[in-house]
Amino acid sequence: MTAAPASLARRAAAEFIGTAALLVVVIGSGIQAAALTADVGVALVANSLASAIGLGLIITLFGPLSGAHLNPVVTLTSWWGRRGGDPDGLTGRQALLYTAAQTAGAITGALLAEAMFGRTPGTFATQVRDGGHLLIGEIVATAGLVLVIQGLGRIGRPRLIPAAVAAYIAAAIWFTSSGSFANPAGTIGRSFTDSFTGIAPESLPGFVAAQLLGGVLGLVLAAVLYGRRPAASAPIATTPLNQAYETAS
Repeated sequence: MTAAPASLARRAAAEFIGTAALLVVVIGSGIQAAALTADVGVALVANSLASAIGLGLIITLFGPLSGAHLNPVVTLTSWWGRRGGDPDGLTGRQALLYTAAQTAGAITGALLAEAMFGRTPGTFATQVRDGGHLLIGEIVATAGLVLVIQGLGRIGRPRLIPAAVAAYIAAAIWFTSSGSFANPAGTIGRSFTDSFTGIAPESLPGFVAAQLLGGVLGLVLAAVLYGRRPAASAPIATTPLNQAYETAS
């Protein structure tokens, strides 16, 4: 039995809360790891594992409501799909509301993580992340993320997306030079923490531009490799992420 579609307001709320929770996990685990060990490698292991586990749980929890995009790039790929004839994609108004909710949620999550560890909320990051090699890393990280989501949706295996996305992020944190931010909203949120996972505000334009370019590249790769995604029958679906929950209900 298919559940009734959630209202746009509830879906936006799910995106806000889900993205805030994701930033609490990413930043909070980074602060905790850095406090417990001076070994950067050990801290990164702890941070990447916590981030991947938290992401998988958040997608599973919020997926039935909004698709658990948690990321403007994922939202924009859904919007682009609708422009290409996919009835399950987001409209421009829906995509704009999702993106605003994700960005606000990311900032809120960063401030909450800072407060939770007794730090001063609202302190901007000082860790500058620049250089062409890091931007290439962000392009690769984001393209891979989009390819995982779109690819699994197009081959009819959307149930694997929550676990696959979590596993991909855990791996990409290690194999990309940038540490795989791969999320414009999350990147903005992480500029509000001067901690292990922070990024200085002056580094934001390059990272966000690279992520958007990576999203385009991911869509192109998915189209070349898998062709068009078959139209879904469930009206609630907004991306392949939703199908994992619709087909199981």
